[in-house]
Amino acid sequence: MEMENVVRPVVFVVATLVITLLAGWLLDLLLRKADARHRETPLWGRLRRCVPPFRLVLATALLQSSHRQARILPGHSAGVGHVLTLVMIASTSWLLVRIATAIVDSAYARYAAASPDEPRVRRVRTQVALIQRVLTAVAVVVAVAAMLLTFPAMRVAGASMLASAGVLGIVAGIAAQSSLGNLFAGLQIAFGDTVRIGDTVVVDKEWGTVEEITLTFLVVRTWDERRITMPVSYFTSKPYENWSRGGAEMTGTVFWHLDHSAPVALMRDKLDELLKDIPEWDGRSGSLAVTDTTPNTIVVRAVVTAKNADEVFTLRCAVREQLIVWLSAQHPYAFPRVTTSETDPRP
Repeated sequence: MEMENVVRPVVFVVATLVITLLAGWLLDLLLRKADARHRETPLWGRLRRCVPPFRLVLATALLQSSHRQARILPGHSAGVGHVLTLVMIASTSWLLVRIATAIVDSAYARYAAASPDEPRVRRVRTQVALIQRVLTAVAVVVAVAAMLLTFPAMRVAGASMLASAGVLGIVAGIAAQSSLGNLFAGLQIAFGDTVRIGDTVVVDKEWGTVEEITLTFLVVRTWDERRITMPVSYFTSKPYENWSRGGAEMTGTVFWHLDHSAPVALMRDKLDELLKDIPEWDGRSGSLAVTDTTPNTIVVRAVVTAKNADEVFTLRCAVREQLIVWLSAQHPYAFPRVTTSETDPRP
């Protein structure tokens, strides 16, 4: 009899593990086959991320329905059942979040692949990311609340908690005023389309690309790989530059201070020649003109275009360098000269 009390629960646990592993393997196999047949959508491949929580839900459900018959810790069956209930709530929440994330990510991937409008794609990406965070937070809060309500003491305290909810809500609102402000600012950014993931922005005289947007903070990656973390409320209360607003295309300028005898017409022809060999140039515009003059120099400006801020910076550097090299080799007289004369040595 004692041997049966040991073997029986072990057999049930092992059988549960085997069934869970086989069911997870079968589900993963079916999803892989569906993904191979339907290459037009990434949904089935993304649903494979749901296999681990599915296994946990299945294993918990099997143990929860049979732990009394299996005599798993028979002296503590109520405690075992309570623990399994808690695990079931948590694993079910995990599974639902994974399924919702897979569906939303799949819909976004198909939209991004079919839409030629890059700014609109970035806007949708920002909205999807924030909506996913909100849904995850809601799922976690609901799961924790459901787990707490499984404790009898918490159910008894529920009435008094509801009675004091008004006062607590006011106190919490005052204490968390800044956090709530950032939360609503994050939702405003998501649906107001003021700034999106991938936008090129200038904040506090720092130039960079928006890398991540959450409900409370925003991360800007600068050109030298630094990350600036800022509260999202900054972007709803202070002015900033968004170079990608309405499109990522950029126009850049390059200046040279040259002598009055500089061959401007030849420089213009050379610029046209150079731009054709620079891959960052998008072909929209490329011009050169004299924009200012001083008693000793002239200011020559080139206007060039590229598809985004990173490439226009590279393009400007290439144009500046190559034209200086060309002038040094072919027209050295074009650089500014300082006129000097001998002084009279006599007192």
